[in-house]
Amino acid sequence: MVGHRYYICDVFTETRFGGNQLAVLPEADGLSDQQMQQVAREFNFSESAFVLPPERGHARRVRIFTPTTEVPFAGHPNIGTAFVLATMGAFGPTDGSITVTFEEKAGLVPITIRQREGRLWCELSAPERLSLGKTVSAESLASAVSLATSDVITATHQPQVASVGLPFLLAELKDRSALMRARVNPQGFEALAALGVTPDVHLYTKSADEFDIRARMFAPFDGVPEDPATGSANCALAGLLRHYGDTTDGTASWRIAQGVEMGRPSVLEACAEKRGGIVVTTRVGGASVLVSEGVIDVG
Repeated sequence: MVGHRYYICDVFTETRFGGNQLAVLPEADGLSDQQMQQVAREFNFSESAFVLPPERGHARRVRIFTPTTEVPFAGHPNIGTAFVLATMGAFGPTDGSITVTFEEKAGLVPITIRQREGRLWCELSAPERLSLGKTVSAESLASAVSLATSDVITATHQPQVASVGLPFLLAELKDRSALMRARVNPQGFEALAALGVTPDVHLYTKSADEFDIRARMFAPFDGVPEDPATGSANCALAGLLRHYGDTTDGTASWRIAQGVEMGRPSVLEACAEKRGGIVVTTRVGGASVLVSEGVIDVG
C-alpha cells in the first residue's frame, strides 16, 4: 500500500464546518489520473486538489478533480491549496504579503497570501480574461431550477454563459425568496445540455444587507448537486457584472454569500477591473480553516 498525506480544510469561511470542503494532497506525484479520480470520488467533496512539482518554473502544478471528472480551473481548490501549503510552511514566512503561482490546465493562477485580522487570507487572479457565451431564455433557466419565469430577472442580462477559466450559466433572480426556492429539475438541466449550454448553473440575487450578492450553484451532472462556495463562478459573475456595468475604467468589488441554504455559509470577496471598456482582471478571495489531516492508502 502507498500512503499519501492529505489535509482537509473549509474554504471561504472563518468557521470550521462552514464554507466549502476541500481535500488537498500536497505531494501527489506518483498518482495516476485514475488514482486521482478515485481519491476525489472517495472524499466526495465538490473538488479535491492534487499538488505536483512545477513544469514551468512556478510554485507548484495543481490538478483539480470533482467526484466525476477533472476540471481545468476552480476557485476554492486554489484558495484552499494555497492556504494548506502556506500553513505547512511550504512558502516560507507569511508575515507580509506573498504571491505564488500555480500551473493549471486553464493556465497560470497567481495567488496572493497575506495575514488579515490574524489569519491567512488568499486571493486568486483568474487564469483567463472574461469570455461570454450563449444565452438561454428565462423560461429554460426557470425550468431547470424549478422556478417560475417571473422569478428570473433579465434587465441587466439574459441567463448567459460566462467563464474566466471554467464556464457557468449565470442568471439573476428577483429576490432571496426565489433563490431559496430553487431546486434542481433534472429534465430542465438535460434540456440546457441539449442546447449546447453548460449545465453548471450559478444563480444570484442582489442583496441589501451585509452582502452585495447572495448566490447558489448547482452542477448535478458533475456530481455536485449544490456547491457551498464557488470561487470560479463568482469570479465570472464579477466579470459579467463589470462588463454590463458602467463604462468607466476601474475596479468594482462585491461581498458574496453562498452556501447558506445548505447550512455551510460561505463568504467570498470578488472584484473585476475594467480598462478601455474591457474587463481585464477578475479576482476572488477568502479565508480558510484547517479541519483535519491524515494518510490515504492509494494502493
